[in-house]
Amino acid sequence: MKSSSYGERDYTFGQMMLTLRTNIGLTQAGLAERLGVSRRAVAEWEAGSAYPKAERLKQLITLGMQQQVFATGREEEEIRALWKAAHQKVLLDERWLQNLLVSALPVQHLSQTEPLLTPTGSEASAFRRIDLVEALDVSHFVGCEVEVAELTRWIVQERCRLIVLLGMGGIGKSMLASYLGRHLTHEFEAVLWRSVRDAPSCEELVADCITFFSETPPAEFPTSLEQRIDQLLARLQTHRCLLVLDNLEAILESRDPTGGYRPGYEGYGRLIQRLAESSHQSCVLATSREKPKEIEPLEGVRSPVRSLRLVGMDEQAAHELLSDKELRGTPAAWQRLVASYAGNPLALKIVAQTILDLFNGDLDQFLQEGELIFNGIRPVLRQQVGRLTPLEHLLLTWLAVLREWTPLEALSQAIHPRMLRSKLLEALEALRRRSLLERGQQASFSLQSVVMEYLTDELGERLAEEIVLGDPQQLRQVALAQAQAKDYVREIQVRLLMQPLLERLRAELGADDLVEAHLLPLLAQFRAEDATTQGYGPANVLSLLTALRGHLRGLDLSRLAIRGAYLQGVELQDATLSGARLEESVFTEALDAIWAVAISQSGQYWAAAGRRGDVRLWRGAGQTLHRVWQAHTDIATVLAFSPHERLLASGSTDGSVKLWDIESGAALWSGGHPSTIL
Repeated sequence: MKSSSYGERDYTFGQMMLTLRTNIGLTQAGLAERLGVSRRAVAEWEAGSAYPKAERLKQLITLGMQQQVFATGREEEEIRALWKAAHQKVLLDERWLQNLLVSALPVQHLSQTEPLLTPTGSEASAFRRIDLVEALDVSHFVGCEVEVAELTRWIVQERCRLIVLLGMGGIGKSMLASYLGRHLTHEFEAVLWRSVRDAPSCEELVADCITFFSETPPAEFPTSLEQRIDQLLARLQTHRCLLVLDNLEAILESRDPTGGYRPGYEGYGRLIQRLAESSHQSCVLATSREKPKEIEPLEGVRSPVRSLRLVGMDEQAAHELLSDKELRGTPAAWQRLVASYAGNPLALKIVAQTILDLFNGDLDQFLQEGELIFNGIRPVLRQQVGRLTPLEHLLLTWLAVLREWTPLEALSQAIHPRMLRSKLLEALEALRRRSLLERGQQASFSLQSVVMEYLTDELGERLAEEIVLGDPQQLRQVALAQAQAKDYVREIQVRLLMQPLLERLRAELGADDLVEAHLLPLLAQFRAEDATTQGYGPANVLSLLTALRGHLRGLDLSRLAIRGAYLQGVELQDATLSGARLEESVFTEALDAIWAVAISQSGQYWAAAGRRGDVRLWRGAGQTLHRVWQAHTDIATVLAFSPHERLLASGSTDGSVKLWDIESGAALWSGGHPSTIL
């Protein structure tokens, strides 16, 4: 069947189709069979990515009339609204419609009716706003018809206040929440998606929600969490809002069977309890691998608080999920494959690529020779990550460090050593085929939470082992805390990468002085290497030492290539930086006596020269230190930028004049002068 498609998704039409089908009482497969189309076609209609042809739409409307799903007395109005929403290329056949209205014979209802028209009047107020930037792409969403219908009923008809989707990693909680968020937008005045994967404080999250749900955001917030929750509830009472909180397990204590919270995150318990117990007209939809302890005593079949545990997909849904892999196998092989991986969508997508690569898509051969142990998604990830090339593994690790949607250009600049763009694109495409990578808008990339969590733990284990053994390999390739990152991202990197790594080292080595005794020799090891080989190693060691000691006083940092170090506010008294090369670093320092200053024509670059012949170059209008190098043997007295801002000239009382490449710091030309340059 050929469908009419378009660039933007039509979520309103998709919701109308979903409502019509669920009220008729059929699954996607059942409706597809009645209309003589594929299940994928029905899924595309409900995703708002395609429209049915006129004849199929007529069949669907006829079926709806037979099941009496259109509101009594408003059948014609709703049919016309549906036809208009479907953007048909032909006008509605008036004779056909009148005959249908007169002659349609009703049969027993298969479900309750629900109007198909979208909200009007006050529900479509000027307040309306939507933020689903962090939600997943649902263009390939399959299965879960029963769950979608049940959750839609809970949210729309029964007006539940708090719903928690539960299930293991990779089971599809975030995808289902994304689907609901996009397809129920017309039911709400405001829709907000927020992930707590990086464990923001409860106070910070509530303030963010208050700001979004306010017509006029408050100038300041109360310090008390309880008062902030009061303000949030007031907005949820005034407006019909949908708040999606993804990855709640990030703030739960992993080894607590009661569903308790990590130290410092107990406020989330109070937030969840207030959202569940307080009367409001909004809905909070949360996802979690574990059930928060506040849910159990409040949930029930007639309660406005519910939870739904997701199970794996069936064979039919798995067939559709993996249709692009073109796997071949007997029905028994498909049944065994789905059962072996407990119907886990992420596990199935990951292993499908292996079947294609190693067994040419032959399911039966894979089942005879492949490993099928499935004890959660992590063993599958461990198996698949072990098959990656070094570059593919490095890219995944960097995305786990960066922790947010990352454009290709930023990823390319972070990789050490630098790679050809074509090689990066090949590796990214390979990762996408393996379902280990998420692609966002405008060529940006990120990871699913369970993949990010696995790689973060793996990185911590690997780095701890390298430091204990004194063999820093990956320590050179990845920056643990980036100087150029947004403040909140860097704080997350410190909390989820740096601090756990130090805890691993303390557990392995003992006291802090023993940890320091293993870190300091690494600086000497880096110092003996070429600057291009050192990579992020020196900056990582300095970050760990700062977290360990609280300062870097008295350290020998000479001849180190310090790339991307965040040293703002770090004490460096009596630290030796002779011959050191600093790149992309941020720190607070008391400069030596300055003899020359220059600013580029656009103001992008600033330069200063000191009495010891060193030159410092900042970019970003003087905000970020780009490089520091020893340019001369005596006082540098003159600096000048070229008009095109790619070159910097310096002159010194040692009688030399030099020309430098701004980007690389390389010396391009050097000449002498017979007299002192002033």
